Order: sequence, then C-alpha cells, then structure tokens
Amino acid sequence: MRFSLINPPWAFDQSIYFGCREAHLPLEFGYSAALLQSAGHDVEIVDGQLQQLTIADIADRVREFRADFAVVTTAPSYLFWRCAPPELTIPRLVMDSLRGEDCWLVAVGPHASTTPRTTLAKLSADIAVMGECEEVLPMLAGDLRNVPSLCYSRHGDIHLQGSPHASDMTRLPALKWDPSAIASHRHHHHRFDTDLQRKGAEMETSRGCPYHCTFCAKDNFRNSFRRRGLATIATELDNLLDAGAEYVYFIDEIFLPFRPVLEVIAQRQIKFGIQTRIDLWSHEMIDLLGDAGCVSIEAGVESITAEGRDLLAKKCKLSTVEITDRLVHAKQRVPFVQANLLNSQCDDPAEVETWREYLQGQGVWANKPVPLFPYPGSPDYTQRWGAPDELAWERAHDFYLNQFDTFSDIQEQRPANLIQLEGYCH
Repeated sequence: MRFSLINPPWAFDQSIYFGCREAHLPLEFGYSAALLQSAGHDVEIVDGQLQQLTIADIADRVREFRADFAVVTTAPSYLFWRCAPPELTIPRLVMDSLRGEDCWLVAVGPHASTTPRTTLAKLSADIAVMGECEEVLPMLAGDLRNVPSLCYSRHGDIHLQGSPHASDMTRLPALKWDPSAIASHRHHHHRFDTDLQRKGAEMETSRGCPYHCTFCAKDNFRNSFRRRGLATIATELDNLLDAGAEYVYFIDEIFLPFRPVLEVIAQRQIKFGIQTRIDLWSHEMIDLLGDAGCVSIEAGVESITAEGRDLLAKKCKLSTVEITDRLVHAKQRVPFVQANLLNSQCDDPAEVETWREYLQGQGVWANKPVPLFPYPGSPDYTQRWGAPDELAWERAHDFYLNQFDTFSDIQEQRPANLIQLEGYCH
C-alpha cells in the first residue's frame, strides 16, 4: 500500500491558536513512516508547512504518488497536539482537494482523538484514528473491522472501535530525517539567546506526563508517561547532528530531571530547549541541565499562589518563594528562562505584576497570565460540561470568547467564532 502523510500548509487568521506558527518537524509522521516502511509499505511525507507547499501542490504530490491512503493531521506538528487550533478549516480544504482520488482520507490528531465522530463529519473523511497514530496506521492496510482505536464511515454507517491508542515508545525507532528537511528547518523553537537562523530540530525523550493538571488537553493522547530508551535517544541525536542540526527542542510533555538522559545529551554538545516544571528540579540537577547545553527553559508555574496551583491540580509541593528561587538559580545557568502563567482568576493582578517585575529584574521572563481555553479532552472541560459531545469544540470556543476580553499577544484581539472559522465544515 502507498501512504501519503500530510502536514497542511497552516494558516491561523482570526484563530484563538496560541502555539508557535513556525514550521516544526512532524514527529508523528516520522515515526509512522518508519513503521509503515518496515511493514513493506511505500510512504511519502508531504509537509505543506516545512516544504512551503500550497494545497494544490499537495494534491498534485498525492496524485503523482498514487496514494492508497492520504493521512492528514489536524494539528501543526505533534508539539501542538495539546493546544491545536480548534478549527478544522485547513485540514478540510486539504481533504477537499483530494476528493475524487482513489484513496482513503484519514484524519489523525487531537480532534479525531477526542471527538472522532464530529471530526469525521466536519472533514468528510473516511477514517479517523483515535489517539497516537504511529502504530495504528500500518493496520489500515488490513480489514478495518479488526483495527482498534478507529472511527470510520462505511456504507453510510459510522463505526467506532476501541479507545484512543497509546504507542509503545520502545517500538518507535530513532528518527533519521533527510538533511534537506533539517536544512529547511531554520527555526529554533523557543530560543532567544541568539538571532541567528541556523538548522534546528525537535525530538522526544519521553511521552506523556504523570500529572493531570486541569488545563492540559491530553486525556486522549500523550497521557501516560513513557520513556524512550537511552540508546534510541542517543542514535536520534547523532542522526540530527549528522544532518546538520545545531539546536534541538525536546517536545516532551514534561522534561523530567533524569541524569542519564542529560549525560547522553551532554556528550553530544548540542544546544537544546525544554518545557518542564521547575518545582521538580533541584539546584544540582539545574546545574547539570545547564552543563548539558540547555539554553531555554519554558517552566509551567501557572499561578503565583498555592491556592491557584491547587485549583489547577498542579500538585506542587514547593511554595512560591521556593519556585522563585529555582527560577532565579536556573537563569544563572541557562540563558533564557520563562515562567508560564495562566489566568487562574484567583490571583491578585497587582501581586502578579509585582512578582513578574521581580523576576524580570533577575533576568527571568514571566508572561502576563494567559486565558485558559477549556480544550475538549482536558479535565477542565469535563468538569464544566462532562464528556465531549458533537458540539464540544463550539461550546469551549464560545465560552472562551465570552469569558475574556484580551488574549495572548500572538492572538488577534478578537478572534472569530468557530462556526465563522470553519464555514462549510458545518
């Protein structure tokens, strides 16, 4: 069988999307391609964002490849599955460009994982994979009735099979990207210690998170914490270095303090960035992190009060004073440190500003509190409205727009509502 794995040419006009808008490596498709090829299938990755393709270009590529399956993701790289654009406009346009071709249209991503029936309908797709897709895609070459974690349309009926899939991280190989992909990747995600546009990359050392904060949309993918093997991590890092990468951003849901991983990275002398919880790091491990080559830390603090962190189910054992101390210490060892704040709506705005000003005086960036979007698939959504239904994304989107007057600094000040954004998807 022939599989086209498609990352759309993303656009975010009037969207509430607050993730990075630069191109990143589509890790989920990298793993998928390796597993598909090992099963004897022909595969191409068609990256509309990284390769700067139009939708028409993508359709031409799929047509020339004579794909049996055209797989379209609904989030711009695995890094942003947990904060994807709510609207399915761009994936729908890509799928529309492929109608009439003799291939199955397959959706993967957070939408299919959380609201598979709705996603199937909005995209007019044939198949939606629930959960992490790498190990499921090779099964599509067989009888769909035997494939778990699947929602599909057949003879006018919708079939829902199993629950969202969690990949076995020991089965996912070390990725080896073509040097041309790395050469096109001139963005160093969340790096601010240099303005130079050099070759960058992303990879994972683990997947999932042992915590269950209310705001995190990971219940149906990237949920249970799983480590990759040290040998696999070492090989993938070596592959990236051989391809010319000069910076790596680890997209781990939470990069935990694990000495053997830091030692593997340190041996390769590559600059890197992480997202983590600073309350999990001792001074000693922060020092090791800096020695290993870390140049960027995005630390989820969320609230400046214990009450606010408890409200978000952070299960943080440190006080705000202790968190502040760790952030300041980290800045002494790592060029850029950010403390992420969310609008928990229980912190005093004046106290937040005082805390931000103190940290900024110490060289640590603390953003203005960002409004929380109650993503379907997050505990926050479930606590408010129960299990996501066919109107989950519209409900969450309307709540978000009605609840807040200002948004993050990369969002338009008044995003459009979801029905306007999706248009004929409805």
